This record gives sequence, structure tokens and C-alpha cells, in this order.
Amino acid sequence: MDATTAQHTIWPEVELIRNEFPILQQTVNGRPLVYLDNGATTQKPVSVIRTMQEYYTTYNSNVHRGVHTLSQKATAAYEAARHQLAAFIGAHHQEVVFTKGTTDAINLVAAGFRKDILQEGDEVIISAMEHHSNIVPWQLACEEKKAVLKVIPISDQGELDMDAFASMLNPRVKIVSVAWVSNTLGTVNPVREIISLAHRQGIPVMLDAAQAAAHIPIRVHELDVDFLALSGHKLFGPTGIGILYGKESWLQKLPPYQGGGDMIKHVTFEKTTYNEPPLKFEAGTPAICEAIGLGAAVAWVTEVGIHKIQAYEHQLTEYAVAQLRTVPGLRFIGEAKHRSGAISFLVGNHHPSDVGILLDQQGIAVRTGHHCTQPLCDRFGIPGTVRASLAVYNTTDDIDRLVEGVQKAVTLLG
Repeated sequence: MDATTAQHTIWPEVELIRNEFPILQQTVNGRPLVYLDNGATTQKPVSVIRTMQEYYTTYNSNVHRGVHTLSQKATAAYEAARHQLAAFIGAHHQEVVFTKGTTDAINLVAAGFRKDILQEGDEVIISAMEHHSNIVPWQLACEEKKAVLKVIPISDQGELDMDAFASMLNPRVKIVSVAWVSNTLGTVNPVREIISLAHRQGIPVMLDAAQAAAHIPIRVHELDVDFLALSGHKLFGPTGIGILYGKESWLQKLPPYQGGGDMIKHVTFEKTTYNEPPLKFEAGTPAICEAIGLGAAVAWVTEVGIHKIQAYEHQLTEYAVAQLRTVPGLRFIGEAKHRSGAISFLVGNHHPSDVGILLDQQGIAVRTGHHCTQPLCDRFGIPGTVRASLAVYNTTDDIDRLVEGVQKAVTLLG
């Protein structure tokens, strides 16, 4: 089956979707761009770009404090975006805190636990496949409070050892914080089981959904998760914006993360009373345009249909894995039964960066290196990987170009 036939058999709408992304229409190094670095950041549809341009050209203003028309319009759009994000993940709008992104959201929760919850001898559980953003904040908290950071081991296939996880749960554990989808391996973790096991012992769970939000439907109330973080730029939205979802009871309990405007009710030199969540955690002028742009992004995803996206990407991932298996000497790093988004591999003894540079010369954008998961790479005894990460606008033609490019790179490297 040739690439065009396979592509149209999988999902004819993909070409219409590609036309909504101006950046995909260009050439790089004399070849049509094949963009397979979506795990790092996704491209933006015209609707997001136009929405942000409209803000800056017609109603640019600060929010929440102004009585003039532009401020009222900006405030309405900013809060409408919060409602859009809440609907997208199945939450109430007061449970959605705008942050700079997933990293900022995890730091917010870790700072709150460090200040008011963790005590000496307590434990925090993460997994061996975590991004540095879900390792370092908890390390800092544990170091300060003399708590213990524990790590769920993973198999050679890149799957969590759930028996080991279950044995780690005890009254000393104050939170479990894990990735829904591994940014390096593409492993989709059994988050329902993780939440269920932890909740049986009264332990809250935080999910890093940075790599899940563009690929998997999210319903936080159905999951019964306590915290969830995602980034806008991995969800076809702008950089510098994301959200923290938190159960209302937890957002009431956690202390403010930063001080300043919007997070206060009343200030005197003697005492400050804080605003209600989510504004309690949104100090200072927020990323207004970016939040509005993120609202437009989730509106775009909703219009396309997240379930359609998930089904298409599942078939595209299967196609990619099957085609890459034909490359002599190629080995996958992580072959979980349930995977999404990312495919990591090495070819022979070639350094991933060398392969990545030669792919770029052919107009193919992939990510190489440790992907901010150095402990995970250490677990597999490798310096890093070549990572091809997929999005809804990728096609089987992109995959065929990747396979052809890898084969050419290997030939050139000798």
C-alpha cells in the first residue's frame, strides 16, 4: 500500500486539517517539512493565531480590575477561556488555575505540600519515567522537609511495575505524582488503577498530562484525580500558558504560591486575606492573550473531536512502528502495550544526535537527546534516543519520509 492510499484509508480529513497549519506548508533544506517533534511543542492552527492577533489589535487590556470597555472585554474573554478549559477536561471552572505550563503547575503543588503538608519521614512517590519537571520540584520539597522520594520501577518494555507500586503505598505517602503519558517512551500509564490504589489509602494523586492532553480524552471528575497539569503549547496553543486542575477542597487547603495582585481580597501592612481559588493562585497580570489563545486551541481540538484524534493517531502510531521495524539495526526504546504520541529508537551504534542532524538536512524534524528524562535514559543505559512524536496533522507520508530518511542517515554514517 503506497503512502497516499494508506493515509487516506486511515483518515481522509487529515489533509483538510493540515491546511489549517500555515507552518506545515513550507520547505526546510529544500524538502517539504515533515514535523515530528510534537512532544516538544505542537504547531498552531490559523484559528489560534487569529484569535491572539484579534486580542492585540482590538481589545488589548488588563483583566479583572478595569471598568472601561476594553478591560471588560478582555476579562470576559480570559474567563471564557477558563470555562473552555474546564469543559475540555470535565471540571468546574473554579477548579482551573492558569499557570505558565505543566512545570509551573507541578511546582505550585509541590510548594504547597512543602509548606503545609510534608513532614520529616513522609514519602512522595513518582515513577522512573518522569520528566525532570515532575522530579526536581518533589526533590526540593523532600530535601527541605527531610521526606523520602520513592520511585516506581519500570520494565524493559517501559511499563510501570504496578505490583511494586502497590507495595509502596503506606500511611507515610503524602502524594503520588506521575506522568499520564511518557514523553520519551510514549507509554500510556494505567492512571485509573494508580488513582484507585492510592485513594484506597487516602493518598492524593497528581497527573502530569502534558503529553496526554492532545491525544487522550480527559475527564477529571470521572477519573477522580486530585490534581492534573497540562501545557498549552503541546495542545496546539501558545507557549507560556497551561493549567493546573485541582479538586476544590485541595485548592482551598493549599497555601498561595506567590503574592501580588488578583490573589488578594484585602491587604493591610499587618495582614492580607486571600482570594478564593482559582484567583488565589494567580498573582500579578496573567498571560491574558496566551490564555485566550489556549481557549481557542481547545475549541479547535473539540471541533475536530478528541476521540477521532485518538483513533487516527493510534492507527498512525501502529503504521509508524511497523514501518520503522523494517530499518536494519533499529531498536525501539520502550515497547509498551499501550502507547501514544512518542516513538523512541536508536539505530546501530550511531549517536542519536548524528541521526537527527542528517534527518534535518532532509527536512525532517525529530527530537534527539535525553528529552529531560535523564534517569530514564540511565535506566536503559543509553545517552538518549531519536524521538518521533506524532500529532493529528501527521500522515503516513510523513512516516514514509522518516523511514527513508533514517535509512539514508544510516548509509551516510556508515
